Amino acid sequence: MGGGLYSIESKDFDKTLDLTKVKPYGDTMNDGKVQISFTLPIKDNAKATEAAIQLAKKMGLKDPSVVYQEQLHESFTFFIIYGSVIHSIDYTMIKADIVDTESMTMNEINDYIKKNIKRKVIVLGATTGTDAHTVGIDAIMNMKGFAGHYGLERYEMLKVYNMGSQVSNEDFIKKAIELQADILLVSQTVTQKKIHVLNLTNLVELLEAEGIRDDVILICGGPRISNELAKELGYDAGFGPRIYAENVASFFIKEMVKRKKD
Repeated sequence: MGGGLYSIESKDFDKTLDLTKVKPYGDTMNDGKVQISFTLPIKDNAKATEAAIQLAKKMGLKDPSVVYQEQLHESFTFFIIYGSVIHSIDYTMIKADIVDTESMTMNEINDYIKKNIKRKVIVLGATTGTDAHTVGIDAIMNMKGFAGHYGLERYEMLKVYNMGSQVSNEDFIKKAIELQADILLVSQTVTQKKIHVLNLTNLVELLEAEGIRDDVILICGGPRISNELAKELGYDAGFGPRIYAENVASFFIKEMVKRKKD
């Protein structure tokens, strides 16, 4: 019988779930099956196919197979490869740095503000820097929200200002001072060459130079943002994908009350 990816020989790997040795799942538990794609700066020919297979093996794939390749340019070729991961991870030892706040509903958030803050909370948001994307900041702030989750503009006890996209850090801070904002929300979608890190770092530095960093709750979000990265850069919290307005609001109103007590 043939070997490799399409071998019909019986596989002798353990098919029981062991959280200390977690692998990708394809057709059978622990088969390690994955699909990866990448581009190599080489011509599209048989030699390119072999180069992609050898690279996949060095990545830790067993029996990799090129299932699709296409010339993007005279000297660039795109590949899709199937294979099986030989490595595993110990899921039980993983400690993820996430925003650990129990989310409340919109009505609960409004009631919490009325009881504990006793005034409307001023929220300023924008996509800062050269980033022209507004999907992220709009999903959190616009009244209609996203996927059935209303945005912050609909909350009775929040006074919300959305500056949109391509807002310079200097203009963002100027507006924050003008409004005496309590909460600053920054969205970052473009991440090539870690431009989001540079822009987010610059904002913190400018806030510190103005002497108002400790006067606001500073939050960033985006597809490549984690709470760990945000705090490392000097933010109070960071939110990634699959986050809605109530998740963000639950964090910042509780943080406001916590600081008030401290």
